[in-house]
Amino acid sequence: MADFEDFLPIMAEKLGEHDFMAELCKGFRLLADPRLGLITLESLKRNSGLLGLDSLTDSELRAMMEEGDLDGDGALNEHEFCVLMIRLSPSFMDEADKWLNKALVNDFEEIPRKK
Repeated sequence: MADFEDFLPIMAEKLGEHDFMAELCKGFRLLADPRLGLITLESLKRNSGLLGLDSLTDSELRAMMEEGDLDGDGALNEHEFCVLMIRLSPSFMDEADKWLNKALVNDFEEIPRKK
């Protein structure tokens, strides 16, 4: 996939959780087909320039759609879009990995040990 600057963590920090999610939802509505209420490959191609994604090739856009399409219907709903945006953010994924590891260590430490 083409290089991009990872602004999501900066946005999340500045906006806070609620406003950040609201901005992601606005991004979804910009890219979605208004008749279907979903992001299709065609609507993504048509509207990708609005979010600075116009340099992505058709195959890159198709790969992005396939990566985010959790239910296999060939389109992205709002939930799938938000999950995809966070998954595509290397900084968010690094943080998520740290949180997961910390939670696993804490859970492991709380398991009673046989003596």
